[in-house]
Parts: sequence; structure tokens; C-alpha cells
Amino acid sequence: MKLELKGITKKFGSFVANDHIDLVVEPGQVHSLLGENGAGKSTLMNVLYGLYEPTEGQILIDGNPVNFNGPGDAMAAGIGMVHQHFMLVPVFTVAENIALGNEATKAGGILNLDETRTKIRQISEQYGFQVDPDAVVEDLPVGVQQRAEIIKALVRDAEVLILDEPTAVLTPKETDELLAIIAQLKSDGKSIVFISHKLREVKAVSDLITVIRRGKVVGDADPNASTTDLASMMVGRSVSLSLDKAPAQPGEATFMIDGLTVTSPTGQRVVDNISLQIAQGEILAVAGVQGNGQTELTEAILGLQEHVSGSIRLEGKELVGRGTKEIINSGVGFVPEDRSVEGLVGPFSVAENMILNRYDQAPFAKGLAMKPALVAQNAAERIAEFDVRTQSATAAAGTLSGGNQQKVVMARELSRPLKLFIASQPTRGVDVGSIEFLHKRIVAERDQGTPVMIVSTELDEVLELADRIAVLYQGRLMGIVPGNTSRDALGLMMAGMGAEEAQGTDPARTDPESGDK
Repeated sequence: MKLELKGITKKFGSFVANDHIDLVVEPGQVHSLLGENGAGKSTLMNVLYGLYEPTEGQILIDGNPVNFNGPGDAMAAGIGMVHQHFMLVPVFTVAENIALGNEATKAGGILNLDETRTKIRQISEQYGFQVDPDAVVEDLPVGVQQRAEIIKALVRDAEVLILDEPTAVLTPKETDELLAIIAQLKSDGKSIVFISHKLREVKAVSDLITVIRRGKVVGDADPNASTTDLASMMVGRSVSLSLDKAPAQPGEATFMIDGLTVTSPTGQRVVDNISLQIAQGEILAVAGVQGNGQTELTEAILGLQEHVSGSIRLEGKELVGRGTKEIINSGVGFVPEDRSVEGLVGPFSVAENMILNRYDQAPFAKGLAMKPALVAQNAAERIAEFDVRTQSATAAAGTLSGGNQQKVVMARELSRPLKLFIASQPTRGVDVGSIEFLHKRIVAERDQGTPVMIVSTELDEVLELADRIAVLYQGRLMGIVPGNTSRDALGLMMAGMGAEEAQGTDPARTDPESGDK
């Protein structure tokens, strides 16, 4: 089936998310859409899948114009989509999820899942999915849940399969398995639209790459193109993808976690007896698939979790039991994973956001009165230092791009002497050029002698920044390994294997560390 998009434009008020986009997906082709978060890739695919109505433009299948009034129309036309956040009901079985919306019934209106189970087994056998039709979705690993989503599309006879950021929640091993599945689907004549911002995966899987920037197609590229060339197309200028950093010169271990456990309101241990240390002048990266306790770990350090046991000490002082403001004032800088919700006050100005953690302290305040001139002076200096692209310091922070919002948060946290710096997902939703800048600032903070903890689900970022790497799986620490540990070994640890065993199965083994220095 040949799919064509002609002049697709999608506007939300005055904002143009897609600007006259042309795209052709040939039968049996893996066609990747490459672009930074916010470039318009997902919006375009939501138009194709019938979730959005295009403002302008036309969709053609085998040369014939089609109009989709919803996903049902798109599925009937042979288009399936696997969303970045899976559309599965956790308490239903795989078969129940796949039958949902297309239920077959027996006499008396009783649900008949036998035919659905048969189709699931047939497709699983054909593609090696190994998915049990009667397994409850919430009990399945994330990679298997994704396969269930793919089966859901194939059961409905999809000839074009849209995969939206499909590796965002997968371990490296699960990612490799997905890429093999895509190759098999392609050999079976299916067309794949692969949406991603990850250069390594796009190059590995694509027949053709279309690069989108700020809602427009900026060109097509061959998968043999260099990552540097692709990155330049994504951001519109030359960028460096490698970080030049000197080896760490770690000093005294001044930040220590001992036996830390965080319990959820339901009684589940979301952080399970973790112990680690970070020395002055080193970066410890916490790796793992999203949802394995990373968020709760950082929140416990900041005093944002209620049910905490164990010890967290900074320069010998206990942090457990202290309030968040007291912890921040003790010298902890923190960049949260969701800048728009937890890191910024959108309606406040850039200048005001630059002092959110010190608005009531000298030199920005005296008693109950703030000092506007000093607030403005600080903002001007930080805007210049961190290259924040804004019309003025008085502009609302919420009007800035994602990368510039992140720079505001980083500028605020790094503009005072720190005893510990924590950055969670420091470059999520940030363009390649801003990633380059932010990584350099993180390393510069390390080189000033600050203990640094980075939490990231991006394995490339972990390997780029880390002096040591701690891997979490289901709230437990699988081990702490050197920063040059192989991707394969880290992938095994992210799937629940201990550090020594994971490195022992890796042909490029690096000697394990105990983790504490």
C-alpha cells in the first residue's frame, strides 16, 4: 500500500504545528521521521491516524484521496499506530485489549474471544512475538506490552504501521528486538513509519529518513548519512555530538545514601534498600528504564517523599526528615524531570524564575521587600551566560522553547555555590544544540568539585556524562559500574541482571567496581 501526504498543514490557533508537509511512504519501506521533540512529528502522524483533522492538505492511499473522521476510519483503511504511551487497559488480558472496540459475541451477547486468541497466536508465531493471549497486561514487561500493541494493529490488517517514539521506554535489548521485528514486518511487505529523535536507531532501521524541523520538512536523508549531518539538519546548524571532558579527579565522598527505602502509599517499595556514595568532582549517572524508582529516589533526597527510611547525608549532615526548602538552602541544586510542572512557574517572568529558590534571600530581598534592580541584573547575567534565547527578561517563562526553559532552570540552580547537584532527565525535550551546551555546563560543575548525580533514561547521555553508573531495576540497585561499561552490559542490568553477571556475559568486559569510593 502506497501512502502519500500532500501539503498537510495543522494549526492550533495561531500556532502552526505542521506547515505544508509532503511525504511518501512506499510499500515495504521503513520511512523514518527524524526531528527534535516538538518538531511536529507526532502531530503529523495524529493527522494521518484520524486523531486530528488537517487544516489543509490531503491524504492519499494508492493514489486515491481519503478522509478520516477518527482512528476507526484509518484502521479500516489499513493504517495502524502504536503510540509512545500505550493505549492498553492494564487490568485486561492481551486478548481483551485486542478485541476492544471490535468485539465478537456468541449467542446471548456473550463475549467470544476464541477467534481473537487464535489470531494472536498466529501473529505471535509468524513474527516470534511470544505473547500469551490470556496474560494480564499489567503483569507483562514493557517490551511485551508494545508487541501486544503491534499485534492489535496487525489483527486489524494494518498495511502501514506508525511507531511513535517506540524505544522511549525500552531497554537496549528490547530495542534490538523491536528493530528485528520491524525488519521482519518489512520483509512481509508492511510499511513502517518510524518516528524518533534518536539518531542511532533511525540509522539502523531506515530505508529513507525525512527530517522535520519546526513543523516543516527540511529534507530527506540516506541512512548512511553521518550522525553529525543528521543532527545539523535537525537543528539548522553545525553541532558536536561528542563531549570533550577530562577524566574525573574525585575527592572526598561527601554525599552518602545508606539503606534508603521509599514506600508508596499502597505499601510497595519503590526504592528498595539503596546505598551509594558520590565524591566531590565526579558524576554518578543513575540509569534505568523510566519507572524503576528514579523519580522517587531524587524526590526522597529533596524531602518530597513521605514514607522514607534509611539515611541520606551531605557533608555529614542528615537530610532525611528535613523540609525541602531547608535541603535546598543547605546547598543542593535540583533540576526536576518535568521542568514545566516542577521546575518553572510559566506565567512568571524569566527573571522571577531565575530566583525562585532565593527570592526571599539576600541580595534579592531585604525583609519583605524584593530588590527589582538586582533581580533584573541577575537575570541579564544568567541569560548571557547560559545563552537563553528570550525577547527579554520580563517575558513569561512559559513562552520559551523547551530548550530555553531548561536553560533557565539550569541557570537558576547553577548560579550559586553547591554542595550537591542533581539533574533528572537534564536534556529531555531539548534540541541537539542545547544538549551540547547543557552537557558542558554539567561537566563544568563537576570540575569545580561538586558531587553530581544525573538521572537519565537516555543511555547515550549516561555514557557521555558518567564517571560511574548506578543502574536501577524495580527500585533495586543492580550495581555501580565504571562510566566506560559497555551498552550491552548496561542493558542487561537495566533488565534486572546484577552487575558482575552482566559484565561477565559481555565480551568487552570492564572490571566491576564496588560502587563506593
